[in-house]
Amino acid sequence: MGNIFELEHITKIYRNDGREFKALNDVSLEVCEGEIFGIIGMSGAGKSTLVRTLNRLEEVTEGVVRFRGKDLASLSDRDLRFERRSISMIFQGFNLLNQRTVLSNVEQPLRIAGVKGPERKAKAREMLEVVGLLEKENEYPSRLSGGQKQRVAIARALASEPSVLLCDEATSALDPRMTGEILDLLKKINEERRLTIVIITHEMSVVEKICDRVAIIDEGELAEIGDVKEVFSDPKSRAAKKLVFPSNPFDPSDPDGRLIRIVFDGTKSDEPFIANLVEQTGLKVNIISANTKSVGGIGYGQMIVELPKSPEDSKKVIDFFRSGGLKVTEVGSYE
Repeated sequence: MGNIFELEHITKIYRNDGREFKALNDVSLEVCEGEIFGIIGMSGAGKSTLVRTLNRLEEVTEGVVRFRGKDLASLSDRDLRFERRSISMIFQGFNLLNQRTVLSNVEQPLRIAGVKGPERKAKAREMLEVVGLLEKENEYPSRLSGGQKQRVAIARALASEPSVLLCDEATSALDPRMTGEILDLLKKINEERRLTIVIITHEMSVVEKICDRVAIIDEGELAEIGDVKEVFSDPKSRAAKKLVFPSNPFDPSDPDGRLIRIVFDGTKSDEPFIANLVEQTGLKVNIISANTKSVGGIGYGQMIVELPKSPEDSKKVIDFFRSGGLKVTEVGSYE
């Protein structure tokens, strides 16, 4: 599977009234054809700027963006328009035309491309069937729920048969149930149509649910990139740890106490490792919090525990967990 996007040393500087703001700084990454690739970061990190360089809606200040091997900056306006037909985009705000019906909204990119009426309507109906909204073809957007509006936006994006779908905070305006439904739909479309999907989000739960790989952007720089399962299990960067570690309302029982995060997958879920720790070492730990979640379709558990006060005992506990194949990271080391 080859790369559909290649970004080399991308820097984006905005200039206004003699001032400069560096939105992206020396970012390099690749997006593989057919994968779901997540780009995550806090508000203002530069992730939306980054995704807009993928279709040259943003010109880069330095570096090269290649789409299917072609340097986008070197293309003529005509050639750029041709390549952009293969890159569709959906947004947080849906961007539907309220005065047009659902069917007419989905027809819009085909109308612009000059596709004739009967063929245009047939394709639009086909895409509405893909997203499960064919029965709403004569409704207007004002009569739809947020999730239905986003389904229409997805159908419209698919109408031109793109090879890439860019999703810029596409689920941020939806409630958790609708978010789950839209993410399931995107995953189904990716699998059935082999559509490359790039998802921009500030929510790690979105990435964990459907992305294959993730890039973490922090203050305009690439903090970390890798398989979602690996980043979740063993985050390396400060930014990744902030996103991955559970929001923990509890403090250690001692001001100088140390907390660790233990991660285990479903293959170890029936292993009583806390009981084994006590039985084999005589040491005890205080469980601060614990939960389970699905990451890439695999069940993972994570637990925050407080270590014994003795440094020697703390080391024994950490070594015990790691020897059992568990991922162990100290909480607070990202501050």
